[in-house]
Formats: sequence, C-alpha cells, structure tokens
Amino acid sequence: MTMIRTCIAFALLCQLSACSNKPHADGIVWQPDNALAQPHGQWEKLGTHQLLVQWSVVDGLSFVSTCGGRIPNNPDWSNIKSAPWAKNIILGLAGQYNETEARQHLDVLFAQSKCIVTAPLPFVVNGWYFPVEIDPTWKEAPKLVPYLNKLPRPLWVSVYDNSNIGPAELAKWLKAWLPEDVGIFFQDGTGLYMREPRIAAQYMDTLQKELGKDRVRLIAEAFRPDGKGGFRAANATELRSQLDAYDDYTTYLFESRYITNDVISDLQK
Repeated sequence: MTMIRTCIAFALLCQLSACSNKPHADGIVWQPDNALAQPHGQWEKLGTHQLLVQWSVVDGLSFVSTCGGRIPNNPDWSNIKSAPWAKNIILGLAGQYNETEARQHLDVLFAQSKCIVTAPLPFVVNGWYFPVEIDPTWKEAPKLVPYLNKLPRPLWVSVYDNSNIGPAELAKWLKAWLPEDVGIFFQDGTGLYMREPRIAAQYMDTLQKELGKDRVRLIAEAFRPDGKGGFRAANATELRSQLDAYDDYTTYLFESRYITNDVISDLQK
C-alpha cells in the first residue's frame, strides 16, 4: 500500500512540476525583413519568454529608428513588446545579409550600431547583440575587439563551427581574444547537418566549462535544406531531438518563421 501511495504521489508531482518531457525553449530569434516585419506565433507555449532580434539595421535599412532608411513595412513594436514571448528583448545592432561584406565593413556597422544605442527606442532593451557572426575560419575576427569594447553591456555575439575544429579548440580560440564580458550564442549546426544534437551538447558543455556557464547560450537551428537550394522548417520530430538534448542550456530557436503554430502543437503531443 505504501508503494502504491508513493507512486501516486510521484505521478501527481510529475504533472505539477518538471517531470513533463515536453520540449522547452527559453527564447525565439526573429530575423526582421520587409516580408516578416510582424512576428507572430504561440512560442510562449514552449516556455519562450525572451526575444533575440537579429538586427535593428540591415544593409542600411532600419527597423527601429532613424539610423538608416526605413523599410516600407515597419514593425509594430508596441504589439511586439507586449507579447508573452518578448518579456526580455536582446536587440541586434547593425548587420548585413552578406557575411563576407559584413566582416569587411566593421567600421560602418559600428557607426550604425552606435546610432541605435543612443537613439530613443520604443521598448526596454535587456541586452545588445552585434550581428557579425564569428567562426574559426575568420582569421581576422580579433579585429572585432576594439568595436566590441565600445558597445554597451550586456553584449552578445554569435559563434559557429562549420569547419568542425572541435569544442576544445573552439573554446581555446575564443578564450584567446574575445573580451571576457561578451556573451556567446553558439549555433548548434543541425540546420545544415553539420552535427547531431548530442555533439552540439558536447560543444556547449566544453564552452560553458572553459568560458563560463552564464556566458554561453545555445541557438537551435529550426531549419533544414529543402533539396531545392533553400530551406524548410524542421518538423516536430527533428526539433524535438534538438530540444531534448538541450534541456540543460538556455536555448533560443532560430528562427521565428520556422516555428509555426502547427509545429508547436505537434511538439506538445
């Protein structure tokens, strides 16, 4: 009888607390463009309460202020900031769609970023993100340091490893030059089949051990090649395998257009 009562109590506890195996994510990434200037979704059903805005200016066009030309379809920031999945907003600064050009024009992007930082914004900023992505093949990445040092904190950058140098070497390389008060969003690499979620988890364990647990967060890529030269949304099975492996990390889904309400419903089944 005691065993039965114990099992019943445990089952009730599971229903009320952390025994649920439903996938969980802490944040959603939104990559603004004129076609997706109004993000919408029920991402809070996954536990999402943080919004990472990829950029506020891209290729000279601004989504937030007068720091560049305005896009025809302006975001409704009043609606966005009141959404349950945007209780905390990390604002991306100035970037470019073309990665090579972005890396070659750091001075221009920094100037645009400084404009955003000092401009009146229609929401509270909980952190800043400089959207020039970093990987070990970019040998001149340390040139970022003088710019990063002049941007406000908390400040984040994103890092990926498509050349697969491995977690230990990646951590060593970043530790050698990246300012210690700059946080890292590590891209898991599943979107292009660079690695399985369990390997991405090994990267996270190493990066957090070497650089600090609170300093490293995870980007779960919610897309896959569509076989036609583009990308499709990861299905619920694919996405579940990622989120199940990332339960120990602060995880953001990249990106909002791929996480439809249908995918969310499938994940909760």
